[in-house]
Amino acid sequence: MIRRPAALLSTTLLSFALSACATPAPPPVAPDSESAAEAPQAAAGAALLPKVPQPPERPVAPPEVTDPAIPRERRIAAFVEYTADTYGVDRALVREVLAQAQRRQSIIDAMNRPAEAVKQWHEYRPIFLNDARIDGGIAFYRQHREALERVAARTGVPAEVIVAIIGVETSYGRVTGNYRVLDALYTLAFDYPKRAPFFAGELAQLFALKKEEPQLDLLALKGSYAGAMGLGQFMPSSYRLWAKDGDGDGRRDLLDNLEDVFASIANYFVVHGWDRGGPVVARASRDADAEDFVADGWDPVYPLSELAARGYRPLPGEPVAEGATVLTLQGAAGPEYWLAYRNFYVITRYNRSPMYSLSVHQLSQAIRDGAGPAR
Repeated sequence: MIRRPAALLSTTLLSFALSACATPAPPPVAPDSESAAEAPQAAAGAALLPKVPQPPERPVAPPEVTDPAIPRERRIAAFVEYTADTYGVDRALVREVLAQAQRRQSIIDAMNRPAEAVKQWHEYRPIFLNDARIDGGIAFYRQHREALERVAARTGVPAEVIVAIIGVETSYGRVTGNYRVLDALYTLAFDYPKRAPFFAGELAQLFALKKEEPQLDLLALKGSYAGAMGLGQFMPSSYRLWAKDGDGDGRRDLLDNLEDVFASIANYFVVHGWDRGGPVVARASRDADAEDFVADGWDPVYPLSELAARGYRPLPGEPVAEGATVLTLQGAAGPEYWLAYRNFYVITRYNRSPMYSLSVHQLSQAIRDGAGPAR
């Protein structure tokens, strides 16, 4: 069993990586096509490829738990019934734990914090592609190479991608959050109406997780202000559904057990459609007369022939795959064009920001190149 070094036990607030959970992205970014109002630009009659198959949506809490018009105490009582009926959790336990939860205004403030600036790619990239993050990843990879490459061989998810996720999410375990997970989810479930269905669902999942992993102490468990936990920042539903016991000890410990963390991050990618050996992105050219490409998501549904007809082609020597979509970013020297393949889409399931996903990919490449082959 590989245990996290003591130096990695800091619980400094994780202010921007809240993932494996469809929660807020890292620092404010320019609007992407997922939030754009425009319709997809598929050419009339174009034959699109199938979307990447995805696991079922995680359940959200019902209106009797989340409707702000209902008095708070009644919503909490309805939550107890919902959690007990849905997950078989003892009602008395739910009441006892909720009685010790605390509403934290700082959590609501963090969720509502206005964007100081909208970052372009050339501003965003240095947050994660810098010497400290790259050198830290190289050292982390070398230290845990055997366990990482064992998981990579079994799942097809490259070791350097697993390391890059940990690096972007928690700086290799140094920044995992200092809020009680219980307080974060309690506050957002009952005092943050616009996201209450999601967070009340996650609070119920936290109790279900405790039933499955009794070693977890719900009153001591720390994480981000949105309730994400551990080196990979898993929300309770992600923990329940996709965490793996990497060392065979009968527990799934994403807080301190690195073998479990590695196996779980890899499994998250597998269940969301990772293509073993497939490319992530390709730098692309754009014809001078090509129209701007606006897709309705990051599913790689456009055949390369369709994209070429629209004026977007992979640069010579870049990898190709069956289908892609187009990503346009503002680089330091002007617009950058990328073809985003299936594995790019899978990374966006961890965090919906396309710049986050490209940062993970580029950081993983730098880590791979720096770590070198096993000695």
